[in-house]
Amino acid sequence: MTGIVGVIQVKGGVGRSTIATNLAAILSLSEPTALIDCDMPQGTSASWFALRQSEIPSDNLVLATANSHVELIQRAKECAKSCRYLVIDGPPRLAEMTRAIMILSDLSLIPLGASAAEIWSTSDLLQTLSEARSYKPAVDARIVWTRFRSQTREARDLQGAVHQELKLKELHSRIGYRVAYSEALARGLSADEWLDRNAHAEVRALVEEITEILREKKR
Repeated sequence: MTGIVGVIQVKGGVGRSTIATNLAAILSLSEPTALIDCDMPQGTSASWFALRQSEIPSDNLVLATANSHVELIQRAKECAKSCRYLVIDGPPRLAEMTRAIMILSDLSLIPLGASAAEIWSTSDLLQTLSEARSYKPAVDARIVWTRFRSQTREARDLQGAVHQELKLKELHSRIGYRVAYSEALARGLSADEWLDRNAHAEVRALVEEITEILREKKR
């Protein structure tokens, strides 16, 4: 059975494509995986995929793009026929696309950097989440911290604010504030393939946590 992970956020620059590409790359090492880029025409994930295929071609990872929620549903159906995992990179805006991703996905990830502005913008997602749950009550949306610096007081304070204001579950795994992520993305690689042990450990822990959540849902 296909496991579907959506990556959604209304604010740009929070690490949606970083999460999506790393997840797709690592999942494809063991299972056929599709990466669906819904942030067109910017297409960060699509550009990453093109670079990757020119350097590390693999039949285990395929790309699809969607410009609307109707196209997304069709692409997801097509990819699910041959792929064990689908990873959906959503657009940075509130629209039918975001709601559709929530409904289609077994797990929706909401990247969130440790800044007040990002918490404020993420609160706008709560209405869309509520609408999605009116169609599918079991919609599971969880925060994944990006550019996270656990040693700072600001990060700790903002974690408390998220618990109070957003009331969403969080993944235990976190993505740190590391140059490795942007450098790997620009080369069509995952952080797992970059020479940064900390980034390698972070993305591996993230993928392990996500796959365990998906396994639990399929039992």
